Amino acid sequence: MPGFAQQLLATLERQRGPMLQLLERLALIESPSSDAGTQLPVQRLISDQLQALGFRVRPLPGSSTGGALFASPAKRSRGQPVQLLLGHYDTVWPVGTLRDMPFEVDGNVVRGPGVFDMKGGIVQIVFALQAVAALGAEITVTPVILLNSDEEIGSRESTRHIRRLARIANRALVMEPSMGPEGTIKTTRKGVGRFTVRARGKAAHAGLDPESGASAILELSHVIQKLFGLNDPQQGVSVNVGTIDGGIRPNVIAPESTAVIDVRVKSQADAERITAAIAGIRPETPGVELDIDGFIGRPPLEPTPANQALWQLARELGTELELTLEEGLAGGGSDGSTASQYTATLDGLGPVGDGAHARHEHLLIDRTIERTALLAMLILAPPLKVIHEHA
Repeated sequence: MPGFAQQLLATLERQRGPMLQLLERLALIESPSSDAGTQLPVQRLISDQLQALGFRVRPLPGSSTGGALFASPAKRSRGQPVQLLLGHYDTVWPVGTLRDMPFEVDGNVVRGPGVFDMKGGIVQIVFALQAVAALGAEITVTPVILLNSDEEIGSRESTRHIRRLARIANRALVMEPSMGPEGTIKTTRKGVGRFTVRARGKAAHAGLDPESGASAILELSHVIQKLFGLNDPQQGVSVNVGTIDGGIRPNVIAPESTAVIDVRVKSQADAERITAAIAGIRPETPGVELDIDGFIGRPPLEPTPANQALWQLARELGTELELTLEEGLAGGGSDGSTASQYTATLDGLGPVGDGAHARHEHLLIDRTIERTALLAMLILAPPLKVIHEHA
C-alpha cells in the first residue's frame, strides 16, 4: 500500500544514524577475501545483529576461506515458502587500506573500503528486517540469509551452499551494489570464465640448430589470433588474452608458452559454444602440443521469465516508494548469477553509489535508505507465481 510504503520509508529515515554506525563498524573491520582470519570479527558482528532480530545464525566453515554465515528465523511457520537474501562480507581491499582510505561521512556521501561493495548491503538487510518488525508487518515468504567470505575470489567454496538454498527458494534478492550513480538494478549479467592455454614445444639453439626446435611461442601466436577471432561485440561475447609468458632466453627456441584468457558471455548457449570452441583449438606448428583447460565459473544472469517477473514486481513496489527504477547489464559476475540458475533472481539491490574496487568507493546514504525500503517491500511481497525452469 502506498501509505504503508511511505510509513516504511519514514521509519528507515529515522534510522539514518544507527545505519551509519553499523556501516562504520563493519568497514573498520578489514576483511579481505584472501585472509581468512580477518573474517571472524565481521562474522561475529553480523551474527550479533541478526540474532537480535530473532534469527538463528549458523557458521558454515570454509577449508581455505573464512566460510559463510547462514541465518533463518528462530520461529518460522512450517510449509511457508522461502526467499533467499544473498550477499558477502569479504572485500578486495588488503589490511591496512584504512590508513589512507579512511571511513568518512561527508554529508550524504559515505566513503571507505567495502562500504559500497558490499557492507552497505549487509546494513540494508539488517535494517529492512528491523523496520518490518517495528511496523508489525506480516512476512509470508520466510527470509533466509546467506553471506559468504569468498565472493570476490569466485565463491568456489560457497557456491554449493548458494545452489542448495536457491533450489528451494521462491526468489533470491542479491545485495550486490547497484550499477553506477544512477542506481541501475542488475537484471542481466555476463557469465565469466577463465581459460589457460599452454603450448609445449622443443628447445633448440636459435642460431646453431633452429630447425630441430619447435617454438611454443610461434604456436601461441596462432592460438591468440584464433581466440581474439571469437569476439562478437554485438552478441555480447568478449574473449581477452590478458597475460602471456614463455621462453627461456632470446637465443633459445621457446619450449613452453602460456596464455591466460578471460571470457564474458551473455547467454548460457554462448557459454557452451565458446567453451567448445576454445577446447577445440588444435596446434598448427609441427612438434608443438597444446594443453587447454578452464571453464565458465560464473554463469550468465539472463532475463528469464521468472527473473523478469521479479523485476516487474520491484518496479511496481518502487512506484509506491516514489522511486523510478531502471534495469541494466553488468559485465561482471556475482553469486546472483548462480542463484538465477535455480530461482527468480534480482541483483543490484544494494547501495547506490560508485567506485566498487576503486579508490573513490562510496555510497549515497539517502538513496541507500530508499533501497532499504525497497528491500523491505520485496521481503513482504507474496510468493512469486512464475515457475522457474530449473537448470
